[in-house]
Amino acid sequence: MIGIYVILGIFMLISWLISMRLKNKIKEYSQIPVGYNLTGKDVAEKMLRDNSIYDVKVISTEGELTDHYNPIKKTVNLSTAVYNGSHVAAAAVAAHECGHAIQHAKAYSFLQFRSAIVPVVSFVSNWVQWVLLAGVLLITVMPGILFLGIILFAFTTLFSFITLPVELDASKRALVWLNHSGITDSNSHPKAKDALNWAAYTYVVAALSSLATLVYYILIFLGRRD
Repeated sequence: MIGIYVILGIFMLISWLISMRLKNKIKEYSQIPVGYNLTGKDVAEKMLRDNSIYDVKVISTEGELTDHYNPIKKTVNLSTAVYNGSHVAAAAVAAHECGHAIQHAKAYSFLQFRSAIVPVVSFVSNWVQWVLLAGVLLITVMPGILFLGIILFAFTTLFSFITLPVELDASKRALVWLNHSGITDSNSHPKAKDALNWAAYTYVVAALSSLATLVYYILIFLGRRD
């Protein structure tokens, strides 16, 4: 079991470094104003209107980096700093979340698939670690338990990888719109892109970490234990 802790430790360190880098980028780009002095709320509402979406509300939510789109309630939830901020970081994050709203409105296939498996992943997440632990401890007498755990964990890994195109596409939609709308210019647009790229890296690391963990348990099941 030492191997899995080493793997998780490495990815946790990488994830922490990227998270700190992202926070520093957000802080840096929070000092750069955007066109028309629009707040994150203004940017989100304008992007929704420009894409003929009128049934999605833009609301403020507590916390840092808590921004997200809720497809069930049809709300773009922006953290207080983004909701009230009139800078590149706020515009980029607000536009990104609206990118998800546009995906929803246009029935973007990867978003639909991710939404469809959310109930399964939510259920699996509550049990998978316990099943894997029992599977490793009882592998010599009941290898089927570990096999079941691997199948369950594969769902969470699949979810992580399905999330990647969803997030990248939302950022792409955001950047195209920010450029065309004139909210970002030749100076601020690369910074908006940089901020969203660093946000994307967090999802890449999460997916790779999940895949590495899945492979590790598969190797245990095949008999290649520490």
